[in-house]
Amino acid sequence: MSTLAVRAAETRHDLTDAQWELLQPLLPARSHLGRPRKYPLRDLINGVRHRVRAGGPWRDVPSRYAPWWRVYALFRAWQISGIWEEIESHLQAMADERGMVGWDISVDSTTIRAHVHAAGARRDAHEKVAGEPADHGLGRSRGGWATKIHLGCDQHLQSLSFVVTPGQAGDAPQLITVLEGIRVIRGGRGRPRTRPDRVLADKAYSSRAIREHLRRRRIAATIPMKADQDRHRRSRGSKGGRPPVFDADAYKGRNVVERCFGALKHKRGIATRYDKLAVRFQAAIRVANIDRWLKRLS
Repeated sequence: MSTLAVRAAETRHDLTDAQWELLQPLLPARSHLGRPRKYPLRDLINGVRHRVRAGGPWRDVPSRYAPWWRVYALFRAWQISGIWEEIESHLQAMADERGMVGWDISVDSTTIRAHVHAAGARRDAHEKVAGEPADHGLGRSRGGWATKIHLGCDQHLQSLSFVVTPGQAGDAPQLITVLEGIRVIRGGRGRPRTRPDRVLADKAYSSRAIREHLRRRRIAATIPMKADQDRHRRSRGSKGGRPPVFDADAYKGRNVVERCFGALKHKRGIATRYDKLAVRFQAAIRVANIDRWLKRLS
């Protein structure tokens, strides 16, 4: 195989010219202070994307992008300064302007097995790293040492909000937190959109508190009742009230969240957690989301 063919195979997942043209205006302005950048920013970002796609240690990032520590330094600096989150937010806004965001939101969770490399974070890391939880988003579940991603996605399989918790965390308590994370900015002076038209979720989210919260926000709820809840309501007779409205046809669209998880897990750095800190793993998820938005918009 020729050198050019090998090079093409190695870089087939790198940013295309169309994706770079879309991404470049969203990047932070270059400072005139300090030394000029030695390694091209496009190569550094491709190095970050490679690690999220392939998983594994940062030291395994190919040197064709830049020294691994330079790639990690960019990933870490942009996580701390919130740049990955800003880029994701701007891409969501761009998609919304083009009518490419659906506002029927499906919510669910998935368990991510933690690799042995994810262990060993400093016990006081939550005191030294902003936003880092004391448990590092790791816990024991049926699958072992794991993290759980709670996610809300639209009908086009695009993530609009997510939360990371330890693997043993329940689903229902995180639904409101996921919905509160939806914030799609709009052009002009309008406020960001935070309220979906409808929320679709499975029986794990069937609780009075969730239904009342959605009712107060005037959000349609498509959540089936648990069998024991329905029996309890019936046993109370007329005092049990009417059953919640449930649209079976609309519920067929709930599966998009499962497909969204499947698409995210094509990235091995998301399918298995290698990051010691929860804030780093959250940033890796944002990089995966950015990659999927770029592919959709370009």
